[in-house]
Amino acid sequence: MNLVKSSLAILTSFSFLSANAYASEQEEAIESITVTSNFKQQSLAQAPTSIAVVTSEQILAQGDQHFENVLASVANVNFSGESSRPKFLQIRGVGERSQYSGAPNSSVGFIVDDIDLSGLGMAASMYDVNQVEVLRGPQGTRFGANALAGMVYIQSNAPSDVSEHGIKTSFGNDDLINVAGFSTGALSERLNYRVSIEQHQQNGFRDNLFLAKDDTNGIDELSGKLKLAYQASDELTVDFTLLFADMDNGYDVWTLDNNGFDTLTDHPGIDKQKSSGSSLKFNYSGFTSAELTAISSFTTTDHHNAFDGDWANANYWADKSCTDYYDENGNGDDSDQIPCVYEYLWDKEADRDVWSQEIRLNNKSSHKIFNQTTDWLAGIYVSKLDEENDLESYYNGWEDEILVSQYQAKNMAIFAQLDSTLSEDYQLSVGLRVENRDSDYIDSEQDSFSPSETMWGGHIALSKALNNDHNAYVRIAKGYKAGGFNMGLPAELSQFKEFDTETLLNYEFGLDSSYLNNKIHSRVAFFYMDRKDQQVNASQQDPNNPQRFTIYTANATSSTSYGAELDLTWQVTANLNVYATLGYLDARYDNYAYFDKYGSTIDISDRTLAHAPKNTYSLGGSYTSDSGVFVNVSTSGKSSFYFSDSHSEKSSSNQLINARIGYETQSWSVYLWARNLTDEKVATRGFYFGNEPDIDWAAKKFERYAAPRQVGVTLDYQF
Repeated sequence: MNLVKSSLAILTSFSFLSANAYASEQEEAIESITVTSNFKQQSLAQAPTSIAVVTSEQILAQGDQHFENVLASVANVNFSGESSRPKFLQIRGVGERSQYSGAPNSSVGFIVDDIDLSGLGMAASMYDVNQVEVLRGPQGTRFGANALAGMVYIQSNAPSDVSEHGIKTSFGNDDLINVAGFSTGALSERLNYRVSIEQHQQNGFRDNLFLAKDDTNGIDELSGKLKLAYQASDELTVDFTLLFADMDNGYDVWTLDNNGFDTLTDHPGIDKQKSSGSSLKFNYSGFTSAELTAISSFTTTDHHNAFDGDWANANYWADKSCTDYYDENGNGDDSDQIPCVYEYLWDKEADRDVWSQEIRLNNKSSHKIFNQTTDWLAGIYVSKLDEENDLESYYNGWEDEILVSQYQAKNMAIFAQLDSTLSEDYQLSVGLRVENRDSDYIDSEQDSFSPSETMWGGHIALSKALNNDHNAYVRIAKGYKAGGFNMGLPAELSQFKEFDTETLLNYEFGLDSSYLNNKIHSRVAFFYMDRKDQQVNASQQDPNNPQRFTIYTANATSSTSYGAELDLTWQVTANLNVYATLGYLDARYDNYAYFDKYGSTIDISDRTLAHAPKNTYSLGGSYTSDSGVFVNVSTSGKSSFYFSDSHSEKSSSNQLINARIGYETQSWSVYLWARNLTDEKVATRGFYFGNEPDIDWAAKKFERYAAPRQVGVTLDYQF
């Protein structure tokens, strides 16, 4: 740990060297990275915002199979292990940690090839991916209400007119089997295609001792993409993407004794998601002064989540003694001991359809405004989300909660952006987005809501090329997240029936630098965030019905955050590449208090936000010899963090080491790899509540752990 931190400190210091320190170097520059998630493609070095880009080269070098593996490579990003794959993300401490009920309303957007999968990030295989872009901080102009904290944008490899094909297979412990393949080429002179498919299976690193099974937490995922690129004419291009994902995963991760890997459930949970989505993008340049871009997207998802809430089985509980408070044995004594009876099952099925349409116009380079100094862009965006939920839970064989609900949200937005070239190499970017959201909710308990609101966000950024090697920027951005409602609240929480819109102001300074004639590239950003009416997820256990929780969203008055991010790559030699990230975050409530299960007020003002580790880091390197020997070693870690805002339990700090060695030729490669090489026990989610009737439901800390050490071999053949 000390070696890693010392190395990162050296790298951080190096990124602030004088702008002229290596002006005399004449070595060949490395290829620049292009950002595709903004309105227009631009060099990463010129993007005036904090963006982390994980390239296909790094994904392949590390052997990242899923976005879950990529997360460790991005500073100031965390996730909640509330599902079989990460879909609840936090950027700079902002983001959801779960969703048991209520309307979907993401703080972190998640888009794959222009297909909106916000809140559904399980469908995020890294096979045949070109790059992952993580935009940190509010993206009010570009993405609106679903990007309060930021945005994840995954771009797959594009179709090619050159015929290429490949197949990859991996085997490992935990009965891992992964088979994937791709094919690309020209169908005609104007039409290119690319298709990829992947099947991933493994047991999930849990042994269910009661059922004598080792796959109750298993992963079984089939996913694929079809992409078409059509040059309809010299002025019109059409890009089509079809995505599908069938995730038939288990969810059996909680243990009463916190051993983490030997479970006792008799009804193991499930975490299924079937998603299919498509996007159709038109680019037309036939107008005299402007270009037209139109993006249509549709996604349909069925997701099914269930878990065994007592985390054990009838035999286990019958061997425990419970106080007979309700005189179950009929002897007139409510204080004697009887065998425990405890069974709790929770099950939720949901169907979600999301449709969106974006149309925008931007000027041609010959038709700038303001004396040919300013590029302009304007557009409209409409979307519609429909979701139906069917929630059932049972306690000791009796219905505990049955809720059928329907939710619909319609968003309409207009947006505009101006990018001006000023004197002395200054660039000014100004953007504004105004968005209206109409929602309708109704359920079987006669709760109904129809909120409507208009929100706005945007940015203003000033950047300057200090010289050929250094670009600096300052940025102010406003993001927003729609308000909403809580259903099924008890009378004592009636003041939380509705909650307000949250806003976030982000102030940022960044510096993009290159050294040694572009052999070293660093991006550093310093930020300060001011959140108003922060939406906080709260939960309260019912002391009279301890199997039941009231989960709701409330508004804290405000919170403030500040910190920094460093991303660095160094092409040491033609054979050796080193990369590192470092994040620092101090995110705290200004004023906030919550109610515990007895109605007492717990003040956590000035406390760190949940799932907001102060330090995150990664360090890695790849070496390929001229003879084809390949080695990649990487390490990543984060400091401890609070699991929730509703209790004071924290995770432990952790550090993971991954390694990958192999042999590469022009057409085939073979690799031996290990993830979590030192077999660290890493908690990704934690609770503090009572779940054991034999100790009178005394509150305890429970943790869910990530995968232990996994080793395997991968064969890759391309032709």
